[in-house]
Amino acid sequence: MLFRAHTLEAIARGDVDLAFRRWTRPTVKTGSRLRTAIGSLIIGEVSLAAPEKITADEAKRAGFADVAALERDLRQGNGAIYRIAIAGVDVDERIALREEALSQADLAGLADRLTRWDKAAAQPGYHRKILQVIADHPEMAAADLAARLGVEKLKFKRDVRKLKEVGLTISLDIGYRLSPRGRSFLGALT
Repeated sequence: MLFRAHTLEAIARGDVDLAFRRWTRPTVKTGSRLRTAIGSLIIGEVSLAAPEKITADEAKRAGFADVAALERDLRQGNGAIYRIAIAGVDVDERIALREEALSQADLAGLADRLTRWDKAAAQPGYHRKILQVIADHPEMAAADLAARLGVEKLKFKRDVRKLKEVGLTISLDIGYRLSPRGRSFLGALT
């Protein structure tokens, strides 16, 4: 489930607390979370919506001027229309994780995880190399970093996302940099 930047800004201000989507099956569930640029959206109730029963107030709460504007937006796609309540916005837990000090147990756990990922990729030391190339070349474009490691850009980006999930990297407009946690971890490895 994607949101346009202006809609995310309206959610952050508290102006938008609903969304409507046309889906063959929902991509979010009641009680789930959705990571976005403004934080982790807490998904409230997800329910089927009868188009003729959507009110002007609901359209405004979804960020549209009126029901007609919402209907125009929903013309694309297949499936039923779903009403998604946005119950709130929470801090993206990865942001706090980036700043956390590493205990010995954290170091061991992360080292084990990287070893498992390397084994699955059939490339010993691969994820450590990703961390090192990012440390050596912060803000370098993903394509250039991938080329330095001899891997496809999409694979590289997917692998960096795994490192981001455990708080080791930070995505920038162009490229990446290591988080404080990532620098500590890499330092402990070397």
